[in-house]
Amino acid sequence: MAITTIGEYKKPKNPKEAYDLLMSQKDSLLIGGGAFIHLGPRHIGLAIDLSDTEMDYIKETDATIEIGATTTFREIETNELLKKYFDNLLSHSVENIVGVQLRNMVTVGGTVHAKYGFSDFITALRVLDTKVILHNGGEMTLDEFIDSKKEKDLLEKIIIKKENLRASFQMMRNSIADYAILNVAVSKGDNGFKIAVGARPGIGEFPKKAIEYLNSSEINEETADMAGKIASEELKFGTNGLGSSEYRTHLCHALVKSAILEVL
Repeated sequence: MAITTIGEYKKPKNPKEAYDLLMSQKDSLLIGGGAFIHLGPRHIGLAIDLSDTEMDYIKETDATIEIGATTTFREIETNELLKKYFDNLLSHSVENIVGVQLRNMVTVGGTVHAKYGFSDFITALRVLDTKVILHNGGEMTLDEFIDSKKEKDLLEKIIIKKENLRASFQMMRNSIADYAILNVAVSKGDNGFKIAVGARPGIGEFPKKAIEYLNSSEINEETADMAGKIASEELKFGTNGLGSSEYRTHLCHALVKSAILEVL
């Protein structure tokens, strides 16, 4: 059994205090929901509880939606504002993650900052115009953040541009209590299609050739099928306890096609 030990525990009142504590010692760790700190045995010298930092919110501005770092997946799933945008993409991306108990623990910041390869939520965010706000690193696009070297920082919030677009989230699980074997998100807006494929088991990635093909083709069932085939051939898939690389390749073809047809 994985055992986690903690040397010291502190509960800051704001993001700056949390960041200063994070940087105060090498073996410090930010804790939002704490859902994944038991993935393996470890010692945490300083545990920093973010529950009082007032980063639990979903706000609408004229042009964007802001989601605070300690917002839980359950809040994403049930929030009425989010249901109005992107064909309820964000709610659909989290509603089947294991169970309500876990979704009440897992936070937006913990998932995005950790860049979990199995994340359904990150895959959905990648087909939207998403930015992240880091306490020290400042503002950057989600794509820039995903591609950047992992550094010690505090993710304060994500910002999503409100757009008039269609979107679809697709995934395959062995059972309702499992993580996805593969997940797919597709959006279609004024600038064309975006496709992201995650849990490969790597983080949500763009099949660029498939996207280029879609955006230069008349969209119908035949071209949707071809885009799925292209995506399955250009992306790399791995094998783990949930599924083989061959199975994920076949799933990619089918799920990408299904998602494209859903946004037409």
